[in-house]
Amino acid sequence: HSLRIGHRHIFSNPDLTQCFQNTVLVWVPCIYLWLLAPFYCLHLYCHDRGRIQMSCLCTAKMVLGFLLASFGFVEFFYILLERSQEIQQHMVFLLSPIIRSMTVILALCIIQLERIRGCRSSVFLFLFWILAVVCSLVPLRAKIQLAMDEGIASDIVRYLAFFSYFTIQLAQLFLCCFADHLVFNLLQNPCPVKDASFLSKILFWWFTGLVVKGYRTPLAAEDLWTLREEDTSHKIISELEQNWTAECAKLQKQEKALASGVALGSRLPDQAQLLRKLQKEQSSGFFLLRTLARKFGPYFLTGTLCIIFHDAFMFAIPQVLSLLLGFMRDEDAPLWKGYFYATLMFLLSCLQSLFNHQYMYTCFTVGMRVKTAVMGLVYRKSLVINSAARRTCTVGEIVNLVSADTQKLMDFVVYFNAVWLAPIEIALCLFFLWQHLGPSALAGIATVILIFPLNGFIAKKRSKLQVKPMKFMDGRIRLMNEILNGIKILKFYAWEKAFLEQVLGYREKELKALKKSQILYSISIASFNSSSFLIAFAMFGVYVMLDDRNVLDAQKVFVSMALINILKTPLSQLPFAISTTMQAVVSLRRLGKYLCSEELKVDNVSKAPLSSDGEDVMIENGTFSWSAEGPPSSVCHVVPLLLVVGHVGSGKSSLLSAMLGETEKRSGQVTVKGSVAYVPQQAWIQNATVQDNIIFGREKLKTWYHRVLEACALLPDLDILPAGDATEIGEKGLNLSGGQKQRVSLARAVYRKADVYLLDDPLSAVDAHVGQHIFDKVIGPKGVLRDKTRILVTHGMSFLPQADLILVLVDGEITESGSYQELLSRHGAFADFIHTFASTERKESAIQRGEETFQLHVASQEQVPEDLGKLTVVDKARTGRVRLEMYKKYFKTIGLAIIIPIVFLYAFQQGASLAYNYWLSMWADDPVVNGTQIDTDLKLTVFGALGFAQGIAIFGTTVAISICGIIASRHLHMDLLINVLRSPMSFFESTPSGNLLNRFAKEIDAIDCMVPDGLKMMLSYVFKLMEVCIIVLMATPFAAVIILPLLVFYFSTVGYRASTVATSCQLRRLEAVSRSPIYTHFNETVQGASVIRAFGEQSRFILQANERVDFNQTSYFPRFVATRWLAVNLEFVGNGVVLAAAILSVMGKSTLSPGIVGLAVSHSLQVTGILSWIVRSWTDVENNIVSVERVNEYAETAKEASWTIEGSSLPTAWPQKGTIEFQDYGLQYRKGLELALKGITLHIREREKVGIVGRTGAGKSSLALGIFRILEAAKGKIFIDGKLSPGFHHINCFCCPLSQDPVLFSGSLRMNLDPFDTYTDEEVWSSLELAHLKNFVSNLPDKLNHECSEGGENLSLGQRQLVCLARALLRKTKILVLDEATAAVDLETDTLIQSTIRTQFEDCTVLTIAHRLNTIMDYTRVIVMDRGHISEMDSPTNLIAQRGQFYRMCREAGLV
Repeated sequence: HSLRIGHRHIFSNPDLTQCFQNTVLVWVPCIYLWLLAPFYCLHLYCHDRGRIQMSCLCTAKMVLGFLLASFGFVEFFYILLERSQEIQQHMVFLLSPIIRSMTVILALCIIQLERIRGCRSSVFLFLFWILAVVCSLVPLRAKIQLAMDEGIASDIVRYLAFFSYFTIQLAQLFLCCFADHLVFNLLQNPCPVKDASFLSKILFWWFTGLVVKGYRTPLAAEDLWTLREEDTSHKIISELEQNWTAECAKLQKQEKALASGVALGSRLPDQAQLLRKLQKEQSSGFFLLRTLARKFGPYFLTGTLCIIFHDAFMFAIPQVLSLLLGFMRDEDAPLWKGYFYATLMFLLSCLQSLFNHQYMYTCFTVGMRVKTAVMGLVYRKSLVINSAARRTCTVGEIVNLVSADTQKLMDFVVYFNAVWLAPIEIALCLFFLWQHLGPSALAGIATVILIFPLNGFIAKKRSKLQVKPMKFMDGRIRLMNEILNGIKILKFYAWEKAFLEQVLGYREKELKALKKSQILYSISIASFNSSSFLIAFAMFGVYVMLDDRNVLDAQKVFVSMALINILKTPLSQLPFAISTTMQAVVSLRRLGKYLCSEELKVDNVSKAPLSSDGEDVMIENGTFSWSAEGPPSSVCHVVPLLLVVGHVGSGKSSLLSAMLGETEKRSGQVTVKGSVAYVPQQAWIQNATVQDNIIFGREKLKTWYHRVLEACALLPDLDILPAGDATEIGEKGLNLSGGQKQRVSLARAVYRKADVYLLDDPLSAVDAHVGQHIFDKVIGPKGVLRDKTRILVTHGMSFLPQADLILVLVDGEITESGSYQELLSRHGAFADFIHTFASTERKESAIQRGEETFQLHVASQEQVPEDLGKLTVVDKARTGRVRLEMYKKYFKTIGLAIIIPIVFLYAFQQGASLAYNYWLSMWADDPVVNGTQIDTDLKLTVFGALGFAQGIAIFGTTVAISICGIIASRHLHMDLLINVLRSPMSFFESTPSGNLLNRFAKEIDAIDCMVPDGLKMMLSYVFKLMEVCIIVLMATPFAAVIILPLLVFYFSTVGYRASTVATSCQLRRLEAVSRSPIYTHFNETVQGASVIRAFGEQSRFILQANERVDFNQTSYFPRFVATRWLAVNLEFVGNGVVLAAAILSVMGKSTLSPGIVGLAVSHSLQVTGILSWIVRSWTDVENNIVSVERVNEYAETAKEASWTIEGSSLPTAWPQKGTIEFQDYGLQYRKGLELALKGITLHIREREKVGIVGRTGAGKSSLALGIFRILEAAKGKIFIDGKLSPGFHHINCFCCPLSQDPVLFSGSLRMNLDPFDTYTDEEVWSSLELAHLKNFVSNLPDKLNHECSEGGENLSLGQRQLVCLARALLRKTKILVLDEATAAVDLETDTLIQSTIRTQFEDCTVLTIAHRLNTIMDYTRVIVMDRGHISEMDSPTNLIAQRGQFYRMCREAGLV
């Protein structure tokens, strides 16, 4: 009885009975609250977020609540007293107010509980108040109706009570839209989402503040919010690392079980081994996925729940559309039904978009956290990976893991749900289609089944093809990394062109593979975008052909079309989701493989506390190798000062590595007592200030710091520096000379106050008197470290007598050991070696290294003094919208000739679509004669022809745009590469390689794929929107009344939307800028891992990496929220169009045909999707066009002089004589600094041998840099062979430098000697013989084709210097400049090399920047440089006779 609905609904007004209003409508919200309250209280009990103080908001809620409760009680007593006769009839009337009041009291208790447990905004109560208000709407309408019929006076108390009650409910609902704020917040600039209310969260209103800020002024890094705690690296990784360690242990267990399963001693066949390897990679990827799923799964599932709700609303809409079209056909239906359906459609559309964006927000948040987690794990792994595993992956590949592979995982998170949801959505669509069209729906299924394998096949082909460009890109990035590391050598040898061609070779292959992949992708896109037409064509065709009585009316056509449009989304997402999943699987495998690679074993070295027994380092029967199979080493006990000597490649550095635990221990025991400090052979310098490099994370103790600087002879250097010890050092110490780098590296170790010092030949790169000074003050018996254990690897013989013990190493074994005198008396190899060099016995480890004028170059030319110490130019973010020039530049590289036809193709494609849709609506309105429609065959044919025309046009446009994208990216990459290689040395010193690699990797990748994809989408959706507007206006011309104001509103808020896109763009720039330091830091850490480990600084570096990743995420987080904010707001505009179209159709029911209404409404349903896609693709294009801007930045930096001078008529064998003349020559490192060379006038005759000597910072290397035009003259001229110094490449091709930094590139040994393939194998072998490398190379398995690893790391430093010497001997030019070419070579080899240079370069002009002074005593002339001037110049004998500066230097080196 209570559910009986009033009779009046058959007429114009629907009403519910009094009984129903007083029972069901009152009880629904109450039942909701009472049923769910226990669970909600339990949830609150489990999640305590800290107590909230009583606020005005909370007080207001409580007061209104008590008012509401009191209304119930008042009504109860009023009924008891006044209306007692009604009670006999209905007991319910008395119960309802009591139930209502009790429920409100429960709500008040919940409000208090929430306050105590720190819940700031309640979803639970928000839904309760919404339910209460909605349920009160029916009685409200009834009351108003009644009051209008009977007048209000009849029962004024009840009316007033009800209206007041309803108003207070509304007020409660309104108050529920706000959140309680914390009284204080410890974080500076916290993220507002924490304080946002439930409504603000679902509509993303909390983001508005940042949009407004971005609208007023371009955003800067300090405007961004602090990361929420749950998004920070520390929080994410600390939990994840434990889980991952546990998973790794499981994996190793599996490995062991497998290994023990194989019979001992039997080797697996190669195929089985390969299978095992693949299996390990797969399982490691799976384990990584499982670890990530455990950590992020629960939050991800809430997103999955949202997408399920979204789907439910999405499928409800066509059902409502069907009801609406049924209403249009039924002439007797009351109007309120039409309005009801129209409003319902609007509400469903709104809910659908809200749930969709909540889902996307969750996915992106999880994606962001996954990125943080993976980066953290990879970084931590790079600190513990062992040398054998480290050799298998280059720095470039590790950087690729954290850039490309993390991106793939983030995409996977967003699209993963589509993998299982899309098939369900497709099945549901087909089920509903079956309901409408019966068995004809099977034709649709058949079409889907045909489209699917085609796309599956294409996806498979593409994923195969995808591997190729990735492989070429890896190669290209690796090569770029090496080019940037060895740029100085490239410039000296004029090898830029050879490497340019190599990079472009990789690039061409990459683009070729990309082109194939894009054409396949275009077929796939065309078949997709035509899929809705193909399915409709098949179904309607079969439906009409089956039976003449099958009539296509508006309801069938447009509900089917709406369902088919829904079907398109899962159909298009599925292959994309599958391919993303495939790529993610590959990335997971790559990451898993890296994260499971071998680590340094903790037991390689036994650590023990310092003891007084004197033996701080002990190696017993030690056999070590760099990888599991490799050559061994031997036994020693360590005394306070131990010197290790031996030839190049005899294993001296490996011995120190064994003590550090860096090598694989095959047998024996290594014990180290106390803390260790380590100075590597090649100094590892951080991109930080001099002070930071020395202190290395410790606090600064002033007096000790000063003492260390003095002992390491750094004080004179600090005077030369622009900002003293606050001067920033470039990446890898680019702007320091070798000696300075080595001394900073040594100072870092001394400052540590460690117990054991491992010094790997730190004196080989400093000059004579400095070397002696350092030995006396630091290492020797009277040095700062006299009470410590020091192990020094050296080639310097002058230090040997002072050693407590000397070890002689030959081929990785200790052949002799003892004190200096003991070894001499044994007359072994050591004694012979000493006697051979007796003449130079005293102090001739005197070495000295060039470029002393601390080359501080900064990209910006005029600089203010307080910025003097800054060197590296930080990657800066531009501000504001992307400049129009960038679009112009991008489209200009493509060319107008291609762009105009593309636009016409788009217009044609949309025209065809419009035509076939309009044709359908005319068909649907066709009158039915005798139960059939006429000319169905003709209609079907026209429909088919129009659809196919559209499909072909779609294929044309997508292929054309892809090809345009490839044309543009080829040009832009080429320009970038040429601009970078044409930049002067100063540019590389001030630009971190991370910035450049970022341009070549991430930005070029974006230009390759993202920009064309974004353009494709944007253009197709813009044209689609035009089509929808035309259709809606054709159907209901007066829709213009609503659509135009909506469009006006839309475009009036364009300012704000543009500001969102600008904000989004700015965030993209900030994100890109903050990404570079992550890569630079990664790069630096991987290269200095052994130093970081030796000093035990891992935790500090991990902290720095966390900070950099977090800083990057602070700009990434608002970036994806910006898109959501914009889309939610836009979709409400789109839903407005749906409402307008539906309501206007209902109003014009009498004049409109169902066909046209169906066309208009079903198209208006697409508007929300189209608008959000337009914004998404527009934002994508704007965001990715930033890459064009960033790649273009280097077009505007200063360039060096042209490589060759046009029209210069130089003979082919120039220079023929080799004379060099300086005329009043001056040179400065950058504008604003004083001249490094001042007024040098000098004439060097042909075949003259000239030595250049001088103290640190005298300008010796500057002279060499001037000859090679690495730096341009500030004044004066240089003449070579009487001609003015020609183009950059002419000199560098015909003069040969030998610099002290031995740089090799990965590739064959032959490529390193002769990249242009200009010489025969015989010539190459003879040059190797002269460089004393022939024996070494002929013993290698691949001889000349021996692969050098990245940076030549698989050769020792001395061997690398010899390879560089062989390189110079091969070129045999008229002018040879030696910049300490043999600093890291033992004396014996050095003597051989010097004799080689004398004989081989007899008829050449040789300039030697003096290192061991004895090597230039027989030169024709010696130039003594001092502070940029030539202070003395004459033959060595005359200079010694003059007793000037040169004489003093010789006396110090013990040569006079």
